Amino acid sequence: MPDEPITSITFKDRTLDKQYKDDKLGTLDILATTNKGELINVEVQVADERNMIERSLFYWGRLFSGQLQSGNPYQKLERTVCINLLSFDLLDTAEYHSCYVLKERERNEQLSDLLEIHFIELDKIKDIQDAGEIKTQLEAWLEFIKHPESQVSYELAHQHETIREAKDELLVLSCNEKYRLYYESRLKALLDETSRLQTARDEGIEQGIEQGKMQRDLEIAKNLLDILDDETISRKTGLPVDLVRQLREEI
Repeated sequence: MPDEPITSITFKDRTLDKQYKDDKLGTLDILATTNKGELINVEVQVADERNMIERSLFYWGRLFSGQLQSGNPYQKLERTVCINLLSFDLLDTAEYHSCYVLKERERNEQLSDLLEIHFIELDKIKDIQDAGEIKTQLEAWLEFIKHPESQVSYELAHQHETIREAKDELLVLSCNEKYRLYYESRLKALLDETSRLQTARDEGIEQGIEQGKMQRDLEIAKNLLDILDDETISRKTGLPVDLVRQLREEI
């Protein structure tokens, strides 16, 4: 994770960006810049659209290459970091935090620190009952992100000035009508998309079951062609007589 202090933060309003007019869930949630000029893209993703790795690489590439203006040298490119906060399991690992960089495969030698992509899987984080259980600043921030109104978060706000400032800012934003409506719109889109994906998965499972049953009935029918007539096979398998006749003609 970047260690340098952040000097500016941009909240990307995708409803005003024509490039994302068809993307109801948006893409770039927060774009921050450190005092060294490093770019940090923070994305919060609730629904698993099965493309998280590819989209994170795409957004990193766009941010990284977008730094160059016409005629500027490549040396002007700054470190670009993508941080993905996920409400679903993505990677086959028990650790909740995974960081990827460019390295040589055999020597484990890092080529450059200009690329860094983080995946933080929130569901893999254990429940915290007491602020004393938290050992790192990352753990403190993730507890605040997951449970901003919990007793643990209140204790953390007294221990960490930055979390206290974030908690105060969250209170201010919650009182702002524009941001409240934006949040409610964003939340509705996320819930709708989660519901759509679950429905699609359920329908896919049902379709798979039906296809499996049909395949099984076809195999049974083929095995009965030598010993039973078409009408009897149809009754035994539930397949239409015309389909049974078609199977007999194909053999």
